[in-house]
Amino acid sequence: MDHAPIQTTELYTLQLPSVRESITLLENLIEEIADKHQIADDTFANMMTCLNEVVINAIIHGNKLDPAKKVIINAEVDAKRALWTITDEGEGFDYVHLPDPTADENLEKLTGRGVFIVKHLADQCVFNAKGNEVELLFKI
Repeated sequence: MDHAPIQTTELYTLQLPSVRESITLLENLIEEIADKHQIADDTFANMMTCLNEVVINAIIHGNKLDPAKKVIINAEVDAKRALWTITDEGEGFDYVHLPDPTADENLEKLTGRGVFIVKHLADQCVFNAKGNEVELLFKI
């Protein structure tokens, strides 16, 4: 009888205070996961870009830089995928009616591209109804 190898899923979690310096802890975790699971450079770069963007947004816009509020990051990683969940304690936001960053009137703006970029770089990007939690899937 042929036995398939058992798929093991590793779980990682971080609880970050809502200060900009917390991003270093996130970057360290992404690097640790990428090394351990031999994640390709392009996927690693996409994960780093997306997670940086989402966590900075959670810290600044979600939790309003309140160090008492946490950004909770969970990662489930197996041989085929890395699924990240990022949750903040803020009010959420309307991710459906965001201005189009590619529209002429928005091209010069310095903000407003984060969700657009994340949706293009992640294999899947799903927000909860409130808009204070996002799941990002990366195939590895």
